[in-house]
Amino acid sequence: MKKTKNNKKLIEVMDIEKVYEPQEAIKLLKQHSYTKFEETLDVAINLGIDPNKTDQNVRGMIILPKGTGKKIRVAVIAKGDKSAEAKEAGADIIGETDLVETITSGKIEFDLLIATPDMMPSVGKVAKILGPKGLMPNPKLGTVTQDIKTAIRNAKSGQVQYKNDKAGIIHAGIGKMNFNEDDLVENLKAFCSSINKNKPDAVKGSFIKKVTIASTMGVGLKINTSSLR
Repeated sequence: MKKTKNNKKLIEVMDIEKVYEPQEAIKLLKQHSYTKFEETLDVAINLGIDPNKTDQNVRGMIILPKGTGKKIRVAVIAKGDKSAEAKEAGADIIGETDLVETITSGKIEFDLLIATPDMMPSVGKVAKILGPKGLMPNPKLGTVTQDIKTAIRNAKSGQVQYKNDKAGIIHAGIGKMNFNEDDLVENLKAFCSSINKNKPDAVKGSFIKKVTIASTMGVGLKINTSSLR
C-alpha cells in the first residue's frame, strides 16, 4: 500500500511519458526517494534483437567506472596455490569439491563464483543449479581463469555481468542512489557503451531501442538514447 501511495506521488511530479536527459532523470529520482533504505539505480535496456535466436543474444561484463556501491560476496573453486591466491586476494568463500557439494545441497551464500579451468568438470555437475541463477563461471566473463587475483579484484571493484532476458531486455543495477548525479550518469553511459560494443553481427538496424531507469521502489523514466553515446 505504501509503495502504491509513493508511486502515485512520483507520477504526480514526474512525466512518465517524457523522454529525459540522463542527468535530469537521475536528479528527479534522487529528489523523490521515499524509502528508509539506500535504493539502487536500476536500468532496463530494450534491444532490437530476436532473443529466440542464439546468434542474437547479448552477454557481457563491465567494471563500472564508479563502482556499484554493493558489497559482493565472491566464492572461488580452486585448489593448491590457486586456493591460497584466492585467500590472499580476499575471496569470501574458498573450496574445492566440498564447495560443489555445498552448492548441490542448495546452499548458495555468494554473489559471484570464480573457478580455475581444472575445476570446471566438478563445477559442471552443478550447472543446472548455477545456470538459472546467473552464477555459472564463464571464461568469456573472466570467471573461469588462472588469474584468480585479477578476477577477484574486478568482482570487488564494480564488475557487472549482464545478459538479455527472454523478452530481449537487459536489466542491471548500476550504482546506489546516494552516488552523486555525475557518477551515476558516467556509470549509465559506460554500461550502455559496453552493450553497444557487444552488438551481435547478426543484428541489423537499431540495436538499443529504449533505455529506462528507476530507483528500486520508484517509477521508470525513459532516457534519450542519443545522449548515452
